[in-house]
Amino acid sequence: MGEFELISRFFAAAPCAQGGEGIALGIGDDCALLALPAGEQLAVSTDTLVAGVHFADPCDPFLLGQRSLAVAVSDLAAMGANPLAFTLALTTPSVDIDWLQRYAQGLNAMAQSCGVGLVGGDTTRGPLSLTLTVFGSVPAGQALTRSGARPGDLLCVGGELGNAAGALPLVLGQRTADAAITEPLLAHYWSPQPQLALGLALRGKATAAMDISDGLLADCGHIAKASAVRLVVERHRLPLSTALLAFVGEDQARVAALSGGDDYVLAFTLPASQLVPLQAGNWPVHVIGRVEAGQGVTLLDANGQDVTPAVRGYQHFRRAP
Repeated sequence: MGEFELISRFFAAAPCAQGGEGIALGIGDDCALLALPAGEQLAVSTDTLVAGVHFADPCDPFLLGQRSLAVAVSDLAAMGANPLAFTLALTTPSVDIDWLQRYAQGLNAMAQSCGVGLVGGDTTRGPLSLTLTVFGSVPAGQALTRSGARPGDLLCVGGELGNAAGALPLVLGQRTADAAITEPLLAHYWSPQPQLALGLALRGKATAAMDISDGLLADCGHIAKASAVRLVVERHRLPLSTALLAFVGEDQARVAALSGGDDYVLAFTLPASQLVPLQAGNWPVHVIGRVEAGQGVTLLDANGQDVTPAVRGYQHFRRAP
């Protein structure tokens, strides 16, 4: 099977590749064309997932299809953008028809769930890797960024933390447990749900935002640096799931929540006056700390003691200690 037959059979024919609002021209030409309404800006983000680094190989290709798109679309949620389209650059060592069929099905399921259309990409032979570029639109001047946090703001997250990191021993086949525990953890790892609706709700309310991919402390560090402030995280206020607590215990659950990564929930700063209106709208807002003058990120225990760890999250190319 050649490259163009592969694209036509598994991707161009998928429901998510049939165009939609904001897509003037999809798969079939040298470029796709996106149509933005007047006064809108284009939000663009790219994620690469490499076998053995970002996901276990082998793994279920349907689940990988869901996960590979979800983690990319999560960046649009972090900017408060409406999803429009995405491209896929697939590098694969061989043409495995069953694998491609399952991967495309998972990709399509997540695309339709997120309301985003496949508009192009590339395929090539090599070690398995997936590069997805997502496109969204946001009214000019309303994008959520990392640089607006102010002293006095609340530090919040949009959901439970640590579930995906807690699932890793299950993903790697290192541990087992009852289905009541494993299923919610594995679902969070393989099928994270980008918080697109929350991102839209935070427009004009949150002062800074990003999605949590490399660990809460590490990603809060990006907001602190961009905003030139200090973020204070109160460890006892971390939202932890009952499944995670049952699986790893409270101490390890906190470690997973603070530095495990792969949560793909939003972290954001918020003026205190905006908290009650958001909670009244049933938005998942969990206050975990505050913004102060200063720099960096500080973790406090229930007694107010500084317990900030040296390692705060995942980093590519970090030297071994």
